[in-house]
Amino acid sequence: MSLSRLSPPPRALILDMDGVLWRADHPIGDLPGIFARIAERGLKVMLVTNNSTRTPAHYLEKLRRFGVTLQPWQVLNSSLAVAAMLHERFPDGGEVYAVGETGLLSALTEAGFTPLTGARTPDAPLAVVAGMDHAFDYEKIANAARLIRAGCPFYATNPDRTYPTPQGLQPGAGTVLAAIGAASGAEPVIAGKPQPYLFRLALERMGAAPEETLVVGDRLETDILGGQHAGCKTALVLSGVATREAAEAWRPPPDVIADDLETLLES
Repeated sequence: MSLSRLSPPPRALILDMDGVLWRADHPIGDLPGIFARIAERGLKVMLVTNNSTRTPAHYLEKLRRFGVTLQPWQVLNSSLAVAAMLHERFPDGGEVYAVGETGLLSALTEAGFTPLTGARTPDAPLAVVAGMDHAFDYEKIANAARLIRAGCPFYATNPDRTYPTPQGLQPGAGTVLAAIGAASGAEPVIAGKPQPYLFRLALERMGAAPEETLVVGDRLETDILGGQHAGCKTALVLSGVATREAAEAWRPPPDVIADDLETLLES
């Protein structure tokens, strides 16, 4: 099915990045040509990822190396989403116990919070916030679980159990959440995919309605399910994790299945 045959035709795109725009440090297709085609179609566009470890500046610089220039407001990740979610609940900010990396710590700080990590546990934090953390250890599990058992609300960036690397799938943020959950007996409030909150932020930034927006991703359980939860049309590209067989078996199925983003936009 071509994009123009979707009813109504999309006026906005929410694009995943890894597996859609690139694999590791290699672009998928002619990215300058792809974004030129998006502009020619008059489509609004947001880049949205569950990767909580990076900042928007990192992705903008990566795009510049590939010959694409976007504005900072066009990039969202799950760290920005969980920081926005916390700001809605705690508008005055304050201390939080954070398990995560630069992307999460930066987003929390910019939203008015003071993230403490490792052994630096606050006496009465507003929340425990967790995401992907390559330095995750027993001390962080114990501190987070103790605070949660004492009544501290538990928030998380995203539930991805794995993420792709040139060496194969590696443990993702979901592994961190599983350890804290097992120790605390609590389930976190998730800000990222497949929950709709991250998509709603993207829609707000674009000024777009769900029914006129197409979510494009390579993972069924995050990108496609999240887009469906948000009420958007969805397109599964086969340039990343999911296979055509898995996409055809998914219920409800994606609205479009394409080999890659370039092929999708040519249709």
